[in-house]
Amino acid sequence: MNIKLSVLDQSPILRGYTAREALQQTTTLAKWTDQLGYHRFWVSEHHSTKSLAGSAPEILVTHLAANTQHIRIGTGGVLLPHYSAFKIAEVFQVLEALYPNRIDLGIGRAPGGMPGVNYALNDGKYRNVREYPTQVKELMSYLQGIEHPHYKIQATPLGKTKPPIWMLGSSGTSAALAAQLGTSYTFAQFINGEGGIASMQTYFNQFQPSMYQQKPDANVAIFIICAETQEEAEFIAGSMDLALLRIENGDIRDHFPTPEEAQEQSYTVFEKERIEYNRNRMIVGDPKQVKDGILKLAEMYQVDEVIMNTFAPSFEERLKSYQLIMNQFGNIPKGG
Repeated sequence: MNIKLSVLDQSPILRGYTAREALQQTTTLAKWTDQLGYHRFWVSEHHSTKSLAGSAPEILVTHLAANTQHIRIGTGGVLLPHYSAFKIAEVFQVLEALYPNRIDLGIGRAPGGMPGVNYALNDGKYRNVREYPTQVKELMSYLQGIEHPHYKIQATPLGKTKPPIWMLGSSGTSAALAAQLGTSYTFAQFINGEGGIASMQTYFNQFQPSMYQQKPDANVAIFIICAETQEEAEFIAGSMDLALLRIENGDIRDHFPTPEEAQEQSYTVFEKERIEYNRNRMIVGDPKQVKDGILKLAEMYQVDEVIMNTFAPSFEERLKSYQLIMNQFGNIPKGG
């Protein structure tokens, strides 16, 4: 199977670094993975957090597209319930006009962040996520250049190409909706380590052609940590284990934990069980082990693309992880 390798980056703020430096690291990583031959590079949307710098993915996408040449750039994803479908359509029409056939519009239904964030994004009002399917339909219509039946407006600028819509999800509900509406679909296994294969089967089995696309198109996203040796990869992964535990416990810190912090941590029996469970959301190992894991994952999901999300205590280790993986798949960097 010919596998496309892609990247999701959440702009983690590492210990001793600033948010500005985290965004600069994301830019460097986008350039590097572009040279290495990765297929696409997505950035996420997170609000009111001291550990992740990416709060406005549509702006970061503009910057990254300007600083890369070949790799597709997109959102993973815009939290659509917080915004006007018309405004999102116009933002991405502009991006597509600037960088035709290189922009992806990934959207999500999850509210994202604490309740205060949700109210702040909507002027103190409660946004009903049940309206999400209607929003997606409106978004698809606007991007097709169709005039709104009541407002008599179009999302401009109108161009010859349209950015593909990727519906991001971690459940069968999102898979069924993507199939019903006829959009592309990403299962976020890095968020939910269970139910992904069944969700993907739902998507393929129930897909209905739409005005946007005639055939299903899907991929899977997972945490991946690759190092020269399995021992080194496991050491690095310890920081990811601790970070996920802290998130689950509501113990949010202002930096991404180091492997040394993880080693010094004294875990309870329950926490050790959670760490083992959370490993369903990761592939960890040396280059051969990671390649085998990627190929197995793609086969289980019956997709030809895997999106990897790599956290590491140092930016250099993050860069190296992506290089080791691509080298293992036999690709040679473009321009070094």
